[in-house]
Amino acid sequence: MGEADPGAAPTWLGRNVLETSPVAEFDFIIVGAGSAGCLLANRLSANPAHRVLLVEAGGRDNWFWIRVPVGYLYTIANPRTDWCFMTEPDPGLAGRSIIYARGRVIGGCSSINAMIHMRGQASDYELWAYATGDRRWLWDGPDGQTLATYKELEDYFGGADDWHGAGGEIRVERPRVRWKILDAWQDAAAELGIEPKEEFNRGDNSGSAYFHVNQKRGRRWSMADAFLHPISRRPNLTVYTQTQALKLLLDDQVHDEQRRGAWTTAQHRATGVRLLKDGQIVDVRARKEVILSAGAVGSPHLMQVSGLGPAELLTEHHVPVAVDLPGVGENLQDHLQIRSVYRIRGARTVNTLYRNLITRAGMGIQYALLRSGPMTMPPSTLGAFAKSDPDLASPNLEWHVQPLSLPKFGEPLHPYGAITPSVCNLRPTSRGHVRIVDADPLTHPKIFCNYLSTDADRDIAVRGLRMTRQIMAAPALARYQPEEMLPGPQLVSDDDLQQAARELGTTIFHPVGTCTMGAFDARGLPRSAATVLDTDCRVFRVAGLRVVDASAMPTITSGNTNAPVMLIAERAARAIQD
Repeated sequence: MGEADPGAAPTWLGRNVLETSPVAEFDFIIVGAGSAGCLLANRLSANPAHRVLLVEAGGRDNWFWIRVPVGYLYTIANPRTDWCFMTEPDPGLAGRSIIYARGRVIGGCSSINAMIHMRGQASDYELWAYATGDRRWLWDGPDGQTLATYKELEDYFGGADDWHGAGGEIRVERPRVRWKILDAWQDAAAELGIEPKEEFNRGDNSGSAYFHVNQKRGRRWSMADAFLHPISRRPNLTVYTQTQALKLLLDDQVHDEQRRGAWTTAQHRATGVRLLKDGQIVDVRARKEVILSAGAVGSPHLMQVSGLGPAELLTEHHVPVAVDLPGVGENLQDHLQIRSVYRIRGARTVNTLYRNLITRAGMGIQYALLRSGPMTMPPSTLGAFAKSDPDLASPNLEWHVQPLSLPKFGEPLHPYGAITPSVCNLRPTSRGHVRIVDADPLTHPKIFCNYLSTDADRDIAVRGLRMTRQIMAAPALARYQPEEMLPGPQLVSDDDLQQAARELGTTIFHPVGTCTMGAFDARGLPRSAATVLDTDCRVFRVAGLRVVDASAMPTITSGNTNAPVMLIAERAARAIQD
């Protein structure tokens, strides 16, 4: 298709571009080639009658450091693979802004994340079933489908059993390195009643274990490896990389056959997406559906700049309101980890290995020859779950224990042997938001996490720090002479520890909930004004549009969020194909 005259080229909010419109037509357009987008592209293109377009703002995932597990040190906060978002200054973080990594590459966050395979707990899915009115979200039982779906997706290293599946696309393996100091930490936790267990992911995570990981023979196994690369030659699948979605194309003509379920009161139909590709604005059309899988930051942002969101916010930024959806961008939830650092003696840590040139070279050789050792290590190796209050039904605290320490991410390791037991509240009550700052779709949105904004979250933060101290003081660790460096033994009062939580807390990169699923009544109307999606991820009042990613979670799950995103994507894919 020919290019427009450069001398007469239109502008996109001040940026000179060329326009070609339309460029192509597809049945399905998926925005975002992250975890959910890769699965959806696989499932929808399995039908040769479907023409599927997958759009990714980032580039290919063929960089060396994506494949090597420890490469997250180089992929996070790197514009080659990361959106490099920053949060707004947050009172809950003592006024700090923090890096908010989101994958900008084929595979999305699964190409840069911690690789920890964590389903969450059965109690998480009870909350989802309650919020959506859909009992299929329950873990198991007569109606529950969650455990069964996870098993179908999984290729577990130990083979199929009551808890796991084999032959699925998502490879799950045990870690390929252990640490003497972490084994001792696990023994210390047991002395406090947090017993060792074989693994998590069986519905109740109480106890401690080494995390299982999404790796295959010592290499990262991203969701692109699982779902996209094996089907790259399908003739009905097109993948655009280095292509930015600018705006959803909406039509106010909604046909009767599209008025069903949550679309009963549809005001518009999504007909395609406006893209910035190779310096040109191009429109691509969707005959059936547009699916947003751009993540808990990207999906609500694209909706807002397209006129789908809180009317007051859109009007403030001169975006014409297509549909007033108050919940778009709201309900942001995340796990805040509070890092404690303890100097230890008499055991290897990454700090002690890395500062010695010989042992550092040995790590590289071990990985090159055996695909084992510290270079296969995820950011956190050992985990533990416990209750901050014994009356709780399930654990609400999780520790990620690292055999290393550093002042903050991206800075050099401390010059002494140390470990970092980070504790987080799994069910925070604080809520933040993602909101546009202007009408330009290329301007990053404002991300305000609003951490530690409730009494409950502050109280649990203090309890978590005190429990960390109890574990570190247990007899099993005494031989390693643990010395508290952060937050520091001089901090004793609740007020002191609350302030320490503000100064030390940081994200584990688990943002969810910004286009939440909810329940609908018999008329097809949401029971809550905050609801954006039905349980099949369809957008209220917009026909032909779904949001299928972590945005859809009503409440955050207990732990890492990649596996639950795959659950949502598989459920949505089946609903689309029905």
